[in-house]
Amino acid sequence: MDDCDLILPCKDEAPALTALLPLVPAGLAVTVVDNGSTDATAEVARDLGATVVHESQPGYGAAVHAGLVAATREYVAFMDGDGSFDPEELLGLLEDVKAGRADLAVGRRRPVARGVWPWHARAGNGLIVWWMRRRVGLSVHDIAPMRVCRRQALVDLDVQDRRFGYPVELLHKATLAGWRITEREIAYLPRAAGTKSKVSGSVRGTLRTARDFYKVLS
Repeated sequence: MDDCDLILPCKDEAPALTALLPLVPAGLAVTVVDNGSTDATAEVARDLGATVVHESQPGYGAAVHAGLVAATREYVAFMDGDGSFDPEELLGLLEDVKAGRADLAVGRRRPVARGVWPWHARAGNGLIVWWMRRRVGLSVHDIAPMRVCRRQALVDLDVQDRRFGYPVELLHKATLAGWRITEREIAYLPRAAGTKSKVSGSVRGTLRTARDFYKVLS
């Protein structure tokens, strides 16, 4: 298996990458997109065999798009680089797409312990998903924190958001375009020590993300 690029958008995730990158299944080509880190994110990634792309425009969507542009393989996978997901679980999603069961395969988070998914972040996620299920017929229950699809199909979908609204716009456009979307449960793990969530780490971060979601859907 050497036909899938794994894109990890990162900002100050050096402590997480040290433990995460050795767990990536063989055959997934890792690209770490350094989105303005002030720590050793880029150095750690290179030392552990990942390709590093630098994206100066701040924002989750900007980092994801930079990784997509840099990707060269038929399939692309995306997940956070903070240690909160097991990259082994990408293989099931990739198989759904390669076998023709899905155009987009996504993960549905299942927290492994209390406090992993703060109430404010979980509530915001639930509200957005509920709205999209009612308005556009979204078939999944989470905003695709881990996802796999064909690279060219994603390029053609032309997702424009460069902030935290990127996954919401992706799901919105994919649903309206008639993509087949499958969902698998994935473990949601505690973040690596020494890192902090830009979204769920505070109520303010969650509200900022909710604002990005609203802009995408309005």
